[in-house]
Amino acid sequence: MTYINDEIIENIKENSDIVSIISDYIHLKKSGSNYVGLCPFHNEKTPSFTVSSTKQIFHCFGCGEGGDILKFIMKKENVDFPDAIKLLANKLGIEIDIEDTKNSTNKDEKEKIYEINKEAARYFLNTLERNKTPLDYLAIRSISKKTRRQFGLGYALNSWDSLYNYLKSKSFSDAEIEKAGLIGKRDNNNGYYDKFRNRIMFPIIDTRARVIGFGGRVMDQKMPKYLNSPDTIVFSKGNHLYGLNLVSKYSNRKRILLVEGYMDVISLFNSGINYAVASLGTALTERQSKIIKRYGDEVYVCYDSDAAGIKATLRAIDTMLKVDLNPKILLLPDGMDPDDYIKRYGPLEFEKLFVNAYNYIDFKIHQLKSEYKIDTLEGKIKFTTEVAKIIRNVKSPIEQDIYIDKISKEVGITREAIEKEIRGNNYNKKSFNYKNKDISEIKPVKSALPPAYYKAEIELIKFMIKEKDYYHYIIERLSIDDFNSKECINIYKQLNILYGSQEIIDEKVLFNKILEIPNLNKNSIDSIFSNSTKYQARDIENIIDDLIKTVTTNNLLMKRDKMLKEIEELEKKSRNAIEDEKFKQLCLDLIHLNNKINLDN
Repeated sequence: MTYINDEIIENIKENSDIVSIISDYIHLKKSGSNYVGLCPFHNEKTPSFTVSSTKQIFHCFGCGEGGDILKFIMKKENVDFPDAIKLLANKLGIEIDIEDTKNSTNKDEKEKIYEINKEAARYFLNTLERNKTPLDYLAIRSISKKTRRQFGLGYALNSWDSLYNYLKSKSFSDAEIEKAGLIGKRDNNNGYYDKFRNRIMFPIIDTRARVIGFGGRVMDQKMPKYLNSPDTIVFSKGNHLYGLNLVSKYSNRKRILLVEGYMDVISLFNSGINYAVASLGTALTERQSKIIKRYGDEVYVCYDSDAAGIKATLRAIDTMLKVDLNPKILLLPDGMDPDDYIKRYGPLEFEKLFVNAYNYIDFKIHQLKSEYKIDTLEGKIKFTTEVAKIIRNVKSPIEQDIYIDKISKEVGITREAIEKEIRGNNYNKKSFNYKNKDISEIKPVKSALPPAYYKAEIELIKFMIKEKDYYHYIIERLSIDDFNSKECINIYKQLNILYGSQEIIDEKVLFNKILEIPNLNKNSIDSIFSNSTKYQARDIENIIDDLIKTVTTNNLLMKRDKMLKEIEELEKKSRNAIEDEKFKQLCLDLIHLNNKINLDN
């Protein structure tokens, strides 16, 4: 847990101007005493994002996001509170001191490991300069002296204890060096050995210029190519990106290129391409994707072009999509990696790859074409089935339509057949409209609510019973006050009591308990406990979200009707000053409410 003095936080907030800071991210236009612009947190055409310079807060009437400048930075940059403070302080040129409140020992241990790593990096660098073999190896790979110094490249001797002895001479203890991940205990517990031996060494440096770990590459191809530092209290492979320290220093932050290896990053940097990072020999993580999102407006992936590289690219795409990144893919000739390509063709040819970059959807479809023979009937069916899964998750209906048309023409299958395959039992959160969905198992029932809204409430209750894992997901988003059907309200109350009892409740017990609710419509019971459509697990959340949206939209419409009634009543009568002020406020509220209804739909 990190701690920042409250006085420092207040000082930073007092010295920041919310309009100025947010203007770095979006265009704001003055409107009365406030500023308005297009919300950076959801897609919209009409500005509903408002910034108050007097109150130093922002609020979006479209998606509901709001708060002070720190809340904005946390949301926009995908960072936690301490990192938001650091980012804002950096923008303002204010130096801050962050303390670790967990315990001073932990802080001291981290500082000690930073010292050890820094000393080890210095040792590796000096060792490289004195050894011809690794210098020749880097020269053959066209890595200049300037570049190897910028990356702090070094060399670990082919010795079992040279680094260990050097660090001991600097008064570091065995336990401290071992915690840094640089040495290991011998099998007989008689002494220690260097983990990195006869390798080119790549210091992994964070954006605060601290050495947090190492990667080592062999020059002998008979051994495993890379060895990385183990996870320590200052280093976790899945939380860092190689080369990010130089990207943050030299790049204009408009473009980030994700590659696989250390040498890819270095070769690109050596050729003047200073916006590449690597994922440290692991599959890309969500944490790394969030970091990429913070530093790059345009994100590209360029992994090796072999089968393993393609597979890793597809995994990276899926991980990036989870944090709302839409990467483009650079496709290299067969068998090449970025290091090979830049050496053979040079930086100008490499830059041309960006012009022909695939968007992630086209890349996935391109790979499916190479997997299935679409000139055969079986190949067409398998290809179209897999493509349908990809198109199903495309958020834009227009984009969906373009791909359906494109695939129809390519494989000779009708649009209708492809659309049917896309629909299936799976619905995308954006494209699925619950109000148009036929729910055959819900029987007609008299209700004061419009049928679509009543069905949505019933279906949500059904999910709470039949998909118990989503019970908490629903109640976190809808309270009992959001339901309008008396029957659903009573069932909601009963479920809260039953699930809150911590007892294991099966469906039979639930059925009997719900039957005890007075004046419950029999059709409702039939609808709730009838056999449900079997949805794929990954789609349930999307369907529930659409049901919730249907319920909340109904609430907004009911609120609007009530507001219109009040306005009409006030409009008919001669108003006093208080009533006139209320009338004006209701009219303004109605405009905002209409905007929200239109945006949500």
